[in-house]
Amino acid sequence: MADLPEFLGSAEPPCRWLRTIVANRGTDTELGANTAPLAPRLEVRGLECVRADSLVFSALSFTVQGGEILQILGANGSGKTSLLRILSGLSQPTEGEFSWRGKGTAKDLQAWQRELLYVGHVAGVTATLSVSENLRYALALSGRCARLSLPEAIARVGLPGYAAVLAGRLSAGQRQRVALARLLLIPAAVWLLDEPLTALDPSGKILLEAMLRQHAQVGGLALVVTHQTLDIPAPYLRSLQLVSPEPL
Repeated sequence: MADLPEFLGSAEPPCRWLRTIVANRGTDTELGANTAPLAPRLEVRGLECVRADSLVFSALSFTVQGGEILQILGANGSGKTSLLRILSGLSQPTEGEFSWRGKGTAKDLQAWQRELLYVGHVAGVTATLSVSENLRYALALSGRCARLSLPEAIARVGLPGYAAVLAGRLSAGQRQRVALARLLLIPAAVWLLDEPLTALDPSGKILLEAMLRQHAQVGGLALVVTHQTLDIPAPYLRSLQLVSPEPL
């Protein structure tokens, strides 16, 4: 443990945040010092993706408002993961652009990334760290303050008593729950989730659906890649079907 970063053993990782009163909600909420006004809207215009000289999708346009969950559907190879990677800033589109809160993200990618949380199809959990150490590390990397305590986040994903357990001793489903705990711990207006139901049992699916509903109810938005049906009411849930281009 001596060679681990100092914050892994601390109660709270370092961060610089302000406590702000959100008047229209009447609640005391932890918001970042640079958080933009509450008007979440993601607009994608004419997006094109080419992978290995092959067209994956083109002329893709859609809008997601705060309070909406967009389920992204499509066959293997239709570009679902590629779309999330582009939106997260990990990849670049060959054409098109997208804006957040009415401003193009290309001009200030970091401002956009400060408001999102990306959970890939791999859990991203380090086997040699404990559950709590994994979450402290993720929180410190985000540069944000925790929405709730580590024990509470761990308990809410169904892992009470597992804080000190090495992630390498967990099942695949339990590691996925650790990944989902990041959504509870780290504040973000936008969730980008790639196959978040992977390895989860039925109770885990119910847990994720409840988290998505609660996120939408407080004005957040989410883009979710999954082949499974989400049991979420229509006012919150929309779908986007990606279609693979015809082979040449």
